Amino acid sequence: MNVHVTPNIKGYGISVEPLVGRIAIYRDEILLAESFDAKVMYETRLPPMIYIPRQDVHVDLSDETELQTFCPFKGTATYHDVVLADQRLANSVWAYENALPESAAIQGHIGFMPTAYTRIELGENNLRNPEDGNISGPLIDWLMRGASDLSTPEAFTKALAEKMLEHGIAIQRLSILAWSLHPLIAGKHYIWEKDEAEISTNVPTYEIHDHPAYINSPLRHVSNGMGGVRQRLNDENPQHSFPIMEDLRAKGATDYVAMPLPFSDGRTNVLTLTCDHPDGFTTANLGLVFECSSVIARFYEVFMQRENAQVLLETYVGKRTGARVLGGEIRRGDGDEIDAAIMFCDLRNSTLLEEKLGRAAYINLLNDFFETVSGIVDENGGEVLKFIGDAVLAVFPAGEDSTLARENAQRSAVGIVERLGELRKSGSDMHCDCSIGVAYGRVTYGNIGSRERLDFTVIGQAANVAARLGEYSKIVNHRIVVTKDIVPACTDALPLGEVKLHNVSQPVCSYALKTSADAILNG
Repeated sequence: MNVHVTPNIKGYGISVEPLVGRIAIYRDEILLAESFDAKVMYETRLPPMIYIPRQDVHVDLSDETELQTFCPFKGTATYHDVVLADQRLANSVWAYENALPESAAIQGHIGFMPTAYTRIELGENNLRNPEDGNISGPLIDWLMRGASDLSTPEAFTKALAEKMLEHGIAIQRLSILAWSLHPLIAGKHYIWEKDEAEISTNVPTYEIHDHPAYINSPLRHVSNGMGGVRQRLNDENPQHSFPIMEDLRAKGATDYVAMPLPFSDGRTNVLTLTCDHPDGFTTANLGLVFECSSVIARFYEVFMQRENAQVLLETYVGKRTGARVLGGEIRRGDGDEIDAAIMFCDLRNSTLLEEKLGRAAYINLLNDFFETVSGIVDENGGEVLKFIGDAVLAVFPAGEDSTLARENAQRSAVGIVERLGELRKSGSDMHCDCSIGVAYGRVTYGNIGSRERLDFTVIGQAANVAARLGEYSKIVNHRIVVTKDIVPACTDALPLGEVKLHNVSQPVCSYALKTSADAILNG
């Protein structure tokens, strides 16, 4: 007969008990602490920890160091160095100066790191091992088996909250703040609320760091490494409160915790939980979340790394090219031969401008120039492939419509010249002018370089000709010079004849495009 044995499933536990008689802690022959009022804390998965009243410590302690750690049922621990006659033991003791209710018995007590002492004299006391048992249930089962099937952070956040509810954790609100690598976006803030069907995703810019609502928030407190936050919201006068606590209290919240979600790269992200049970979070449930936090952090780290990879590729090589790289085109030689219009746009008089304006003002001018060019190229279906010094290389793939690619390249060139002309006329940027070359043809669009350092670019005659026409336009005092392949898309073009270009074997039949900005041409 088969007998089914129910596993020993216990929740996270913590208890503080007094020790009897004399307790002494030594480092070799140095008495670090001696007390008749010591206590021991038993906590799930941790060895028994002895706490000594501060007044019974016999050695000097430094002021608080920068290190802080957080426990959702003990509070934020602050650390001190132990100062001996011949050495200083860094961060060797800690204390909970504002211990949470579950651990109020150790407030005003000191704990010693195992590396600080060599022996403890326990007298007649015998310490027992914590009864850990097996912490399992819907939340852990899901994290181990089902969570990896979710492909977005929004879906993961929703499922995480639902599994916590299923596990018996009385959450009313859950949020995750994950910092990102993005030139414009500081991070993502995912918020689940019990009565809302969808996850709310906030995308703060870097201005968040100067916003009063963030400056005086638990999110900033935790992100800056100042420890976690635990706040009972049903108290009359809560200590260490933040403005958001009153908003949460008004919605029926009774307990709040914000804890660090550390990523492997050292960044500190934030998990917050709000409870609506009259008694707040239980030690067992909050301890479960705390134990799972490192696993939860890894899921969000994967999501953010995927987003960061996409953002970084789009930022440095463009959306279309970034998608190809993420799609697996990462080996030298990977690429396609495509028909495309290639545009090479160069800032005029850049060397003189740098000398005249100074480095800082010139960099600002260059950024404004790139912003203008990139925006117009993007609006017309092209992609800025790279910035080369003070020039822009853009590609307009033909696909199945070569005429449209030519039109988009021509429209972009004219739009850039006219937009810069408007800026000069308005006086907002009197220095910015450009030279543009546009050509059409078959190019290789893919990876070139060494085995260890690749560049995703376009290689071919059209790219060479576009760059040379950009240089030639400065000689003939036209802002835009194109090949005859582009002319069918143009409404107004001035023939320049067969042009001999540097390092191009055959003369190129070329045309200058007229724009409304042609009245004044700054060399």
